[in-house]
Amino acid sequence: MPILSHDELKILVDNSQSPCVSLYMPMQKAGPEIRQNPIRFKNLIREAEERLCAIGIRHTEAIDFLQPARELDTTDFWENQEKGLAIFISPQMFRYYRLPMEFQELVVVGDRFHLKPLLHLINNDGKFYLLALSQKDIRVFEGTGYSLEEVEVPNMPESIDVALLEENIQRGVQHRIGTPTRGGTASSFLQPGDVHGQGSPDRDQHQQSILQFCHIVDRAVHETIRGDNYPLLLMGVEYLFPIYQQANTYPYFLAESITGNPELMKPEELHQQAWPIVEPLFRQNQESVVALYQQLAGTGTTSSDIKEVVCATYCQRVDSILVPMDMQIWGKFNPDTMTVDLHSEPEPDDQDMLDLAAIQTLINGGKVYTLDSEQMPNGTAVAAIFRY
Repeated sequence: MPILSHDELKILVDNSQSPCVSLYMPMQKAGPEIRQNPIRFKNLIREAEERLCAIGIRHTEAIDFLQPARELDTTDFWENQEKGLAIFISPQMFRYYRLPMEFQELVVVGDRFHLKPLLHLINNDGKFYLLALSQKDIRVFEGTGYSLEEVEVPNMPESIDVALLEENIQRGVQHRIGTPTRGGTASSFLQPGDVHGQGSPDRDQHQQSILQFCHIVDRAVHETIRGDNYPLLLMGVEYLFPIYQQANTYPYFLAESITGNPELMKPEELHQQAWPIVEPLFRQNQESVVALYQQLAGTGTTSSDIKEVVCATYCQRVDSILVPMDMQIWGKFNPDTMTVDLHSEPEPDDQDMLDLAAIQTLINGGKVYTLDSEQMPNGTAVAAIFRY
């Protein structure tokens, strides 16, 4: 089972073979209700069969098409679940994801996968990095509001001792070497005798060693996440924060940190401490977009008309879009005539126009914000801000 990520989303978006079946279901993880999971799963598969037959696929072919999903129905599979399950099937693709959020039960069959429910997990307004730093262990995580996954960072040292030893070997120096000055590209170093300040020479030298270590860590982190604009949060013992802050070159490093030793902490424990710090930043971004939409309303640079918004996404006009997670607007879009036909109930081959608008906005480099329907500005079903 692959891990849901931006790259995985792109694979699903780029799938060009149809039909595409998308299945979503909430999962029960404990209690007697857990027995309902396989029953609801079978009902969704049956509904998918009916949808495939409705678009002209023979029943036996529909059964074969959905067989990879049926093979998931085992005791082991149901005993290892998260809050939600998402399954995607096309002629040459089968992917499923156990995900840490509940989904509305949904079956969609069409020319492309239905991906809007996933955006709340991985879109740009919910991603952050966490650097768990100690002198004996360094880990980098990529997080959202629902999960925290460790990231492989090339050239990351295992510990301060390994880092300084490797640095010394690379410099060809047998004794302790100095620390590069922050922001400089030349190899400017401080020798032990050049360090000034109060305290014993041993303590000053120890501080310089830690600063040198932080520079090495910063280089590895920066090489991995440079070009991103996601927050970077540090967790470590209290005295490490000002030293790492001095070494840091990543522009979105947060001024607030988590105090503690992360060496023995599991990702779930780290996430519980990290998310309350970064979540207000994302909520602020979302609130700013809502406020900007309301400010621009009536100027011709916004729209809450789904037909206009869908067409605008194909013209790459949409800069930001707000869509409700718990709503679908069914219909068909013809890119040749730039027309949208809406239906009160899904018809064969229909798409959710909100899903279409959101994914097309992402493809064109726009920002997508997923909200509950009651959070939408002025009670609209969609809210878009145009580039022009």
